[in-house]
Amino acid sequence: MLRIGLFGVGHLGKFHLQNWKQIEGVEIAGFYDPSDAHAEEVERTYGVRRFSDPESLLDAVDAVDIVVPTQHHFELCDKALRHGRHVFVEKPMTHTIEQARTIVQLVKEAGLKFQVGHVERFNPALLSLSKYSLNPMFIEVHRLAEFKPRGTETSVILDLMIHDIDIILHIVKSNVKSIHASGVAVMTEKPDIANVRIEFNNGCVANLTSSRISMKKMRKMRLFQKDAYIGIDFLEKKSEVIKMREAKDERLFSFEIETPQGIRTLAIDNPKVSGGNAIRMELESFRDAIIHNRPTAVSEHDGFMAMEVAHQILQKIEHNLTATAPSK
Repeated sequence: MLRIGLFGVGHLGKFHLQNWKQIEGVEIAGFYDPSDAHAEEVERTYGVRRFSDPESLLDAVDAVDIVVPTQHHFELCDKALRHGRHVFVEKPMTHTIEQARTIVQLVKEAGLKFQVGHVERFNPALLSLSKYSLNPMFIEVHRLAEFKPRGTETSVILDLMIHDIDIILHIVKSNVKSIHASGVAVMTEKPDIANVRIEFNNGCVANLTSSRISMKKMRKMRLFQKDAYIGIDFLEKKSEVIKMREAKDERLFSFEIETPQGIRTLAIDNPKVSGGNAIRMELESFRDAIIHNRPTAVSEHDGFMAMEVAHQILQKIEHNLTATAPSK
C-alpha cells in the first residue's frame, strides 16, 4: 500500500484529496496545512489526520502531493526529496527558474519519481487523438477565463498559458528558435492577458492567447499540418480531425473539393472521447510510476522546459513594457 501525504488542502487540494480516496492501492496517511480553518474542515469532512509540521508528515509517507501556492513549491519539494520521498507537485513546479533547475538536479541525485501537475495532458479531448500522428506546422491557441481573485499571485503566463506551453512542447518536440510576446496587467500587478508567438527550429509556429479577464471561458487548440486540421476543445472535451484522403472512407463524413492537384476527398472524423476525471488520471499515473518503477507522465524535465519558455515570455513582456513606458 502506497502511503500518500498532502501538502495543502485548500480549493484544489480538496479535489486532490477526494480523488486520492477513490484510488486503489493508496493510503492517505495525512496532510499538513497551516490554515486551521482548512484543516478543521478536512478533518471533520474526510476523517484524515492533520500533521503539525511538514517533517512529521514526511516521516509517515512514501510520497507527497503538493498543492500549495507556487511560492512554497520549492521549499516543500526540496524537503520531500531530501527525505527520500516521491513528489507530485502542481504546476508550475517552482516559483523561479533557478529553483526549478535545482529540483531537476535533486531528482536526478535522489533517483525518485517526480511529476508535475499539468492536468491538461490528461484531458479526454487530447487523449482521444492518441492514434493520430501529430506533426503540426502551425498552432493557434485560445485559453480564456473569467476573473477570479484566487491564483493571481502569478501572471496569466504561469497561471493559464503554461498548460498550453507544456502541451505544445510535448507535441512539437523541437527547440524554440524565437519568442515574441506582449501582455498587459489589468486587474492585478502582473500580466492578466497576453499574446505570444513561438517559432521552433523545425519551422512550426505557435500563436497563443491567454486571458483571465474574459467574459466567457474558452480552451481551444487548433493544429494545422500537412493535409490535416485537428481541433481540440479542452473545455467541452471534444476533438475533430479534417484530413485529406485519396478515396472516400465510408465510415466518415466526407466530401470532394477541387485542388490544383485535382479532385481530393476531405474526411471529417470526430474521435471518440472517453469520459474521465483528468485529476484522478494524473494521480493514478503518478501512483503507477512509483509502483511499477516507470517514468512519470509529466517529468521534472517537462516541468522545467515549460517553465523555461514561460519565463522567457515574461522577460519579453517586461522588456516590451519597459521599452514603451513614457519617459519622465
